[in-house]
This record gives sequence, C-alpha cells and structure tokens, in this order.
Amino acid sequence: MRSLLFVPGDSEKKLEKGLTSGADVLLIDLEDSVSVGRKEAARKIAAEFLTANPLRPSPRLFVRINDLATGLADDDLAAIMPSLPHGILLPKSNSGKDVTRLSAKLNVHEARAGVEEGSTLIIAIITETAIGTLSAASFSGASKRLIGLSWGAEDLSAAIGARTARDESGRYTDVFRLARAVTILGASAADVAAIDTVYINYRDDEGLARECAEAERDGFTAKLAIHPAQVPIINHAFTPSPESVAHARRIIDAFAADPTAGVIGIDGEMVDRPHLRRAERLIARSAG
Repeated sequence: MRSLLFVPGDSEKKLEKGLTSGADVLLIDLEDSVSVGRKEAARKIAAEFLTANPLRPSPRLFVRINDLATGLADDDLAAIMPSLPHGILLPKSNSGKDVTRLSAKLNVHEARAGVEEGSTLIIAIITETAIGTLSAASFSGASKRLIGLSWGAEDLSAAIGARTARDESGRYTDVFRLARAVTILGASAADVAAIDTVYINYRDDEGLARECAEAERDGFTAKLAIHPAQVPIINHAFTPSPESVAHARRIIDAFAADPTAGVIGIDGEMVDRPHLRRAERLIARSAG
C-alpha cells in the first residue's frame, strides 16, 4: 500500500475514474467532500459502486465514514456494509477506544452479512483533534482490524484555531510537525502502516515529490492523495528502488549465513540488528 486516493462518494464519474488511477486504495468519501444534503445520495451511490466492484485486488475499496461523534456513522455503516467494502477509514479518531468501538460495530454488520468476523479492515486518522494527537500511543492493541494510521493538518488547524498549518516557506509549523511525528511513532507502536497526509496543491508536482521523499525518509510508507494526477508521483516515491531492495537482501542473507552475529560488515559498512529489521521491512514493502 503506497497511495490512497480520496474520491467523493456522491460522484459516479469520479468513482469510476478512480478505478483506473493506479492507486492502491480508493477512499470512497462520505465525510468532508459530501455536503449534508447529499449524504443519503452518497451512501446509495457508494453502496452500488461497491456492489459492482466486489473485493477487487486493486484498488482496494475503503469508505471514509463520518466520525463517530456526528451521529451519522451508524447510517453510513448500515448503508455500505451489506456491499462489503475492504475497509473503513475512520476520521477524527480521538483514541484507540474509537477504533475498538468501530470494530464492535463492524462485528455486528459482518454477522448480518454472513462474512467472517474481522474481514473489514480499519485505517484511522488520528490527529484531526487535539486529544487525538495527544493519544497516539493508545492505538496499539486497539483492534486486529487496524492496518494503518494517518494524520490530518486541516481539521487540526481548525480545531486549535491556527490560521495556517505552514509557515512562509511552506513548511509545517511546530504543532503540525508534532502531529506528523506522533503519527509515525503511534503507527510503529501499533505495528501498522504510517500514512502521510494529503498535499493539497494538486498542481504542484515538485512540491508533492519533495514532501513524498521527506515522508518516506522519515518512516511513512504511504500517502493520501486528493487527485488522480498525484498517484504516480506517490507510487514512485514509496516504491523501493531495485538498488535498495538488492542491498536489503544482502543484509538479510548475511545475517542468515551467520545467525549469531550482532554486527556484520558489508561493503566496508558495519550493519547491526536494527539494520536487519529495516531491511526486512523494506523487502515486505517491495513485495506489496
């Protein structure tokens, strides 16, 4: 999983286009991109789209429901769960308890649909509120369904009253750098994917590529997209290069040949067990 593309749930045309975008995950949005007056129509369109594209391998189809505090989430789930999405994107998740609560709701819907309990996965956006940002550690062990954590700057800026999330040079200010950092740490603690937030200027390819490179460097393994044109750039940035894969395999092979070694020399560089774990994760990413 490298790229996750948001598509408004009330647009049949954009949903169909999303299938050919190259994204690994299509995020059918019932939340921010759908007005209150269009919620019911979006649920119907999303359900029909899911039914017409059952459990396809790529892109996997997730639905961003409205957050649990709105009173709309149950109606969202009732409408789309009979059509069996791959997973649910939970916005404004305040702690691991929200993931656990959603998981319990999914248990009921899966039983009604006659599918195996736990088959519907969860990705949570954890920094759209102040308490969510401060609760990153709580997502560890919240649910076996949880496969990824992401973060959001726009909703957080509104929640805390910040005029903007970025400074004059276009870099995130300290509060939002903290939110970004705790997402990586929270994902690592929960042993799930760390997914970088959207880059809202979809016409700035250079800026997107730079932000992707920085995200991959720091430990993110995927990124949210808001436009199909962003998908190839994201996929390129988060696909391990043949050279990095070959180097990782050499590290793994070297430790396999000497299982008791704590440190091994490769090309004049000393590598140890943390390097081995990093190599194993890179190989897992390259395998899809």
